[in-house]
Formats: sequence, structure tokens, C-alpha cells
Amino acid sequence: MRRYLGLWLILAAYLSVGVLYAVYTPPWQAPDEPAHYNYVRQLAGGDLPVIAPGDYDQDYQAQVISSRFAPEYSVTPFSYEDHQPPLYYLLQLPVYWLSGGSLPAMRLLSLLLGAGVVALAYAIATKLFPAHPWLPPTMAAFVAFLPQHVAMLAAVNNDSLAELLIAAILFGLITLSTSTHEPSQRAWLLLGLLLGLGFLTKATVYIMAPVTALVVLWRYWGDWRSMWRVGVVVFAPALFLGALWWGRNLFVYGGLDILGAAAHDQVVVGQPRTGEWLQQYGWRYTVAAFLRTTFQSFWGQFGWMGVVMPSWVYQLLLLFSGLVILGWSFSWRAADRPRPPRPAAHILLSTFLFSAALYLGYNLTYVQHQGRYLFPALIPIAAAVAVALGAAACLSPLHRRWPPAALLLPPLLAAALLSLDLLALFRFILPQLTLP
Repeated sequence: MRRYLGLWLILAAYLSVGVLYAVYTPPWQAPDEPAHYNYVRQLAGGDLPVIAPGDYDQDYQAQVISSRFAPEYSVTPFSYEDHQPPLYYLLQLPVYWLSGGSLPAMRLLSLLLGAGVVALAYAIATKLFPAHPWLPPTMAAFVAFLPQHVAMLAAVNNDSLAELLIAAILFGLITLSTSTHEPSQRAWLLLGLLLGLGFLTKATVYIMAPVTALVVLWRYWGDWRSMWRVGVVVFAPALFLGALWWGRNLFVYGGLDILGAAAHDQVVVGQPRTGEWLQQYGWRYTVAAFLRTTFQSFWGQFGWMGVVMPSWVYQLLLLFSGLVILGWSFSWRAADRPRPPRPAAHILLSTFLFSAALYLGYNLTYVQHQGRYLFPALIPIAAAVAVALGAAACLSPLHRRWPPAALLLPPLLAAALLSLDLLALFRFILPQLTLP
């Protein structure tokens, strides 16, 4: 208990603030929440959803959102997430039945899944930085209390399970790649099962397939027989589980639309497209809007991107981001700078790069400047933040006089982010989204 006291305190604080978000955030005031809820409702009615024309009505949705989801508007037409894999929604099904379709109850399940993400972030950090006990709680605090992350984990959407599986795969890959012993077949098999469950959860988890393949290549390069054997152990169960969903989609949507993505694109008519923005506003405005909104919405731009915090909040967050960059630039001068094992560093970096490429690729087609789409790489981002802050702390005069001062970093970061969480909920979200 004493060894993991920091983690237990972070989890307790995370669940406390998360419950506040789950209970007090007005119904449906999270991106796409009605569509995710309706997926579960259709399952409860005995149907596995199929996305079809009529599931997306841009004008009606804009009207409902601008009304703050007034009770005279039905959210039943919000069904444009029907192409999603079913695992998260199947987990929500018992909660839906037992609670009578209670939205707060379903939000709490997402919140519990998010607690697993926080715990795995802590566990990953202990493997990355065993000689720096203050870094695991720093990483976990950043993951747990990032305001936009809290808001998303306290809502009904499949991001929580997707992030949990990504975190579990990261933990497995880092453990296997840094082990001095030959990993067991069972360990590789478990990794493959996690990857397959990811295929049944959300397309964002697919980034872990090439990351896993790179780890297998690196670990067994030159030992081709072992590489082939481990590759089969990992990818055979993953592909089998994925094929259950892909085969269904081929049957339902036809062609080669194994993800239902083409059917989704045909349905979401009216969604703003990047090509239209480039013609209307030019590339400078489009790029500037992309960078500005990505930054703001990574930290916190709530509701359906309509609740923007005051400029002074983002200025402080920009200052904090500058401190992180400065910490990186000076980190090489710190003799005791935290250094993760090289294989683990490559795993984190490749996860971030694949996630960033997916985000950029999506925005080449649609105007989706939402920083939350980078949350699949939140653990690598948190590791970078923790190392940068740790390097800055190690270079500070206080640390030179009193080395245990680095232990103040986790509680200070947690307190600052928790304060922002509460400020965002009670000063910005509720006043702007609550019905009159």
C-alpha cells in the first residue's frame, strides 16, 4: 500500500472529479454522446446497428445542439456511430438494462475504464523510470487530470475502452521488449488477444498493430524462425478476432469496406471538409485554425466544441507548454536526467507518430480540429511531459540544495490540473451548457 500510495491517491481524486463531470455535465453535452448512447439502445432492442442514409442530419443536429438539447428535440436520430465495432457497447449493455438506460450510470462505466488507463500509465512509468519514483505519479497525474481527458472519460463513448486497450498493449510491449529473458508464448498470445480486442473496439487501436510488428522485428531480427513463430502467435488471434467484425462488414456493406468507413463517409453528408475550407478561407487561415483549435481542444474545449475557456487560461497553458519544451531543450545538461530504456522510448515515439499521422490524415479530408484525437498517444505524451518537467526540476537551484524537492512535482501538477478541472466544470461548462 505504501509503495503505491501515490497511485491510490491519484485514482481517488480522479474518480471524485470524474463523478462530478459524469453527474453534473448536462445530458448529451459531450461530442457524439447521443450517437454512442443510441448504439447501446439499438443493441438492447436486439439489433446490431448498421449505418445507413438518414443516420446523419447536419441541419437537425446543429439545431438541437444550439438549443442545448432542449427536451422538445429527440436525440434518437443521432445514429451516425452505427459503423463502430461493438465491444464497448456490449460492455455497456448490462448497465443500460440494469439502470433503465440511465445516462449517468453509463458515464460511470466509462469513468471506471478510464481508471484502468491511469493505473496502466503509472505501471508503464515504473518500468520506464525505476530510479525516479516521482515520475510514475507525475505521468499518472497528467493522464488523470487533463481537463479534456476527464470530460471525455466521463461521457458515453468508446474512447475509454480503446485507450485502456492501447495502454495495456503498451505495457505488454514495453515489458516484453525490455525483458532480459525470453518472453513466454503465453505473454505474446495475451498481447495478440489484446490487439484483437482492440480491433473489436475502435479504429484508433489499429495504430498498435504496426507498433507491435516493429517490436517483433526488433526483438527477433536475424532469428527468422523465432520471428515467424512469434508473429503467428501474436497476429493469428488478433486477426481472427478482427475478422469476425471485418467479415460482417463485408457482408453488410459490400465491396472491401471492412471498417464501414466508406458507408460512413456516404452518410455524413454536410460535414465540413478541408478542401472546402482551403477554397473558402485559404491555407493560412486553415492551418492557423487547425493549430489553434488543436491546442485548445487538447487541454479543454468542451461540449460540442462550443465551450471555449477564457484566453488567459490558454495563455497559462501555452506558458506551461513552453516550460515543457524548455525542459526538453535543457534536459541533456542534467546528469541525472530520466532516461527510459531505448526500446521503450522507440515504442512510445512510434505510438505517438502513428497517432499523429492518423489525426493529420483525418483532417486532410474532414475539418476535425479536435485535440482529443491525440489521446490514443496520451501516455507517450505524458511521458514526454514528465521527463521534461523532471529535467527542469533537476536543473533548479532548489533541487541542487535539496534533492528530494523533485517529489513535489506530482502533487503540484495534480493540484494545478485538478483546480483547472473544477474551474472548467463549474465556471465554464455548467453556465454555458445548462438549460435555462
